[in-house]
Amino acid sequence: SSGINAEWPLRPGSQEELGGSGVHCGTSGVAAGAWENDVHTLLQTRRLLQFLPSSNKEKPPICETTDPADREVPALDNIVPNSPIDPYDMKHVVRFLVDEADFFEIMPDYAKNIVVGFARMAGETVGIVGNQPLVAAGCLDINASVKGARFVRFCDSFNIPLIILEDVPGFLPGTQQEHGGIIKHGAKLLYALAEATVPKLTVITRKAYGGAYVVMNSKHIRADINYAWP
Repeated sequence: SSGINAEWPLRPGSQEELGGSGVHCGTSGVAAGAWENDVHTLLQTRRLLQFLPSSNKEKPPICETTDPADREVPALDNIVPNSPIDPYDMKHVVRFLVDEADFFEIMPDYAKNIVVGFARMAGETVGIVGNQPLVAAGCLDINASVKGARFVRFCDSFNIPLIILEDVPGFLPGTQQEHGGIIKHGAKLLYALAEATVPKLTVITRKAYGGAYVVMNSKHIRADINYAWP
């Protein structure tokens, strides 16, 4: 009837537009990643599983590495701009820090203002959570908060220590975020980090302001160690 159509308008679109990989990886956040074909997908799935324990009752596997834990990285001296408004790529920081520059990013096409994924340091699996200054200046918004919270809880479930790389100017302002419930969704990341029992280390690479500073594993929510970038 016309009443039903008015309440539930039907919009034409292809199957890909309604629920394809691009939609669920980049818009809805349902999927963690997509690859070119079945073979590549299986190879990436195998790579992911290499970071994880067989169950939540075990510790993550330790892999041998030729990358010394005490190596110096001169490039890190200049990677963060002096200006607080100039962008830089937090993924570059991650790859400089971790073993063999090997970073398995989770949900790379969704909420790009936060970066999450798995890496190794001294052969041991760690979970990385970092603000991304290249996108929305690294502000936290609804999608970024939910993405970060889900990843933190996953790491906590499988005994994976967390490293937080923080450069956050605050929560993204605007009526769209307020009407969408940024306060309750932002709290999901706060609760996830506050309740996590795995080791949690925060490095503030440049700035950390307001409520977003508190949410990103601050001392106030029982972070184990907090460092400031020299």
